[in-house]
Formats: sequence, C-alpha cells, structure tokens
Amino acid sequence: MLKKFINGYCTVLSYLIALALAVMVVLVFGNVFMRYAFNSGFAVSEELSRWLFVWLTFLGAVVAMRDNAHLGTDMLIGKLGPAGKKFCMGLSLVLIMFCLWLLFKGSYDQTLINWDTTSAVMEVSVSYFYASGMVFSVLAAVIVLSNLWLLLTGQLGDEQLVMMQESEEAPHGDNH
Repeated sequence: MLKKFINGYCTVLSYLIALALAVMVVLVFGNVFMRYAFNSGFAVSEELSRWLFVWLTFLGAVVAMRDNAHLGTDMLIGKLGPAGKKFCMGLSLVLIMFCLWLLFKGSYDQTLINWDTTSAVMEVSVSYFYASGMVFSVLAAVIVLSNLWLLLTGQLGDEQLVMMQESEEAPHGDNH
C-alpha cells in the first residue's frame, strides 16, 4: 500500500514537472520572441523560469530517488556479501535521512527568514522559493523510510540491495 502511495505521488510529481517545463519553455521562448520582434519582453519571465527550474529539480530528484536512478558507484558494495550489502544499505539510508533532516531544517529556517521578503519582479514571498527544499525533504523521506522498512523486514532481494545506477548506460545494458 505504501509503494502504491509513493508511485501515485511520483506520478503527480511527474505531471507537475512536465507542466513546469512547458511553462518555462513558453516563458523563455515568448520572451525571446518579444525581444526580437517588438524590442520588449515579459519582466516576469526570467524570475519565474528560475523559480520553476528550482522546483522542477527538487521534484525530479524525488522521482529519481523512487526509481533508484541517482548515479553512484558500487566498487566496494559489489564485493560484499548479502549481509555486508544490507549493512551498507541500512547505513546509507540512515545517513540519507540525516541529510534530508539538515536540508529540511535549513530550508525551513530560510523560509521563515524570507517570509516577509518579496521577489524583485513577481513581488511574491521569497519563502516559496526556499520551501522547495522542505517539500523535497518530506517527499524523499517517505521513500527512504519505505526502503528502510523493506530492508529491516527482509522484503528486499539481493539484487535490490544496491540502490543506484553505476552509469547512465547501465539501465540500457550498453557497456561501451
């Protein structure tokens, strides 16, 4: 049931990412066109595109975490047996939770500090910009805690104990 929930919110995130990307393309292309054709532009285009890019990056990182698509190396882990792999995965997940906590706390503090500060062009609270780190931390923590639960309850097979991709070519089986 938890996996179904995670898959559901990652699907929603994927749609939000696509929407943000589409808005960014329209804003940037529209601004370029306006500058070229009419020697003017949309003042909001650059700032909103930057904000959307930050949100898109954090939301994309959540989806990549669900798919174990972050790059890494298994030079050490690949040489370990199942018990060593389980220990390293557990340690890794605990360290990731600590990093997520640090990111959440820092983002929360920045959100509070910038609550009354408005952006230069859009004139909205800059706290929305920093809130992206909090949203990422919470959504990623659900995935990490789910993986930790699966590890502790013995529901992971040996092939699932390495939670990253060796290279961009790995999912396709190309070893050039």
